[in-house]
This record gives sequence, structure tokens and C-alpha cells, in this order.
Amino acid sequence: MKNDTKKPTILVVNDDGITAPGIKSLIEVMQEIGHVVVVAPDGPQSGMGHAITIGKPLRFDKVDLYPGVEMYKCSGTPVDCVKLAVNKVFKGKKPDLCVSGINHGLNNSINVIYSGTMSAAVEGAIEKIPSIGFSLDDFAQEADFSHCKKFIKTIALKVLNNGLPEATLLNVNFPKGANLKGIKICRQANAKWAEDFEERTDPYKRPYYWLTGVFENYDKGEDTDVWALDHGFVSVVPVQFDLTAHHAIPILNSWGFTDTNVSKSTVNKLLVQTEKV
Repeated sequence: MKNDTKKPTILVVNDDGITAPGIKSLIEVMQEIGHVVVVAPDGPQSGMGHAITIGKPLRFDKVDLYPGVEMYKCSGTPVDCVKLAVNKVFKGKKPDLCVSGINHGLNNSINVIYSGTMSAAVEGAIEKIPSIGFSLDDFAQEADFSHCKKFIKTIALKVLNNGLPEATLLNVNFPKGANLKGIKICRQANAKWAEDFEERTDPYKRPYYWLTGVFENYDKGEDTDVWALDHGFVSVVPVQFDLTAHHAIPILNSWGFTDTNVSKSTVNKLLVQTEKV
């Protein structure tokens, strides 16, 4: 740990809301490690991604839900919570660790893009705070998080002791059930939601749409988060917020964007090809 004579300060956030069972379990584990400060939404904010509140005021109030824990509820998004914590609670002095969750539902594979849980952790990493997002494969309000706790403590202590590579955070997902085989360091699987919008009718005979879908995995690798979870392991994926596709830069450079002397015949040829597509 950075300073063995001083307990680390840990910021706890989530997207399911400040009263969600998952954040209570995460708080309990973090209390074993250090001084806990909680800043969380005042209600569910799932699927908000990296949204922030612009154009309307944010409410930010101190609450007393768990003994010995400094807690604040926020009317905004999970990312708003991290921003307010850094600016108004810590006043620019960064905590030693930011943990987000425990989310009700997985944030593996492509889900990391949509996740409010992970976006809160990403915002922590942007602020140069070692950050981790935790999620469990159970959407139920009465979900049992007890089997996650020892792994959460281990992972958090490893991060506090070793730090993380610059601009990197961890995405940790747990299978449902107590018989976990261990931890696997993974890559994000190539998988996505095959979505459907079910059309329904309200009492006034007006149509509305309800998002549904099936999760499809196109990745047969045994080094992915999907494989690990399907086989009873805790998946740990290092995530970066630099979204540059570095491998594509040479390809784009080969297209000759710097050549400003494109002939009229070349332009016409490209237009014809586009129309055929």
C-alpha cells in the first residue's frame, strides 16, 4: 500500500443507486481496507454510459445510511458523482482508489460501452485515480454478493499495492453462484446484443417500444471475459479510455488524404463506386 501507517481513502460509486444492495456489499469490503467515502446517484442510472448533466442543476446532499461512512447522494449520472466527489468532497485531492458497483448484471464484452458502473470507473481513471468496476451476473434485487467479497478485497489490495498502468482501469465481472474457480485476466470478447424493439400499445392506443435482445458471442477464444464467466471464473479485463484504433492509422494514411491534387476523373470514379454500393 502507498502508506502503511495511513489507511487509504476509497471513493465508492455505482449506477444502481445509493440504496442498492450491491453498493452496500462493496462498502462493507472497502471498510475492511480503508476510509470510505460514497457518492452515488439518488436513483437507478443503469445504461447511462459516460453521460454527464448539462443545462440543469445537480442536487448533492449528505446522507446517513450506514454507520461510520461518509455518504452523499447525487441527482445526476454516475460520472457526475465522480466529478462532484473529486471537486466538492475531496476538493481536488484525489482518493487512493475508486471502486464502482457492485452492479446488478454483467458488464462484460460490449456492455462496458453502455455501463454507468464502468463509466464511473473510467471517469476515476481519467482523474488519474486507480479505478475498478465490479459487476455480478444477477439482476435480482435480492442478489447474493457474498461470494464476491473475498475476490473484491484481493483485487482492490493488489491495485493499491501495485498501482495500474497509466490510463488503465479494471473491469471485473462475477458469475452467479458460490463455486468460483478463481480469477482470470482476460480480453474483452467480440460479442454484442442482437436487439429488437417490441412494439406495444398504451391505453390511449398509441404505440411505444420496449427494448429487448439476445446476447450473441462471435468469439470462440478461451482468453475472453465471456469464456471465463461461462466456465466459473472471475473475469478481469484491463480497460483503456484511449479509443484510438492505432492499427488503422497506417491504413488511413495509405489512402492519400494529404494529396490535395485529386483529379476530377478520380472524384467521378469514386462517386460511381459509391452509387453502386
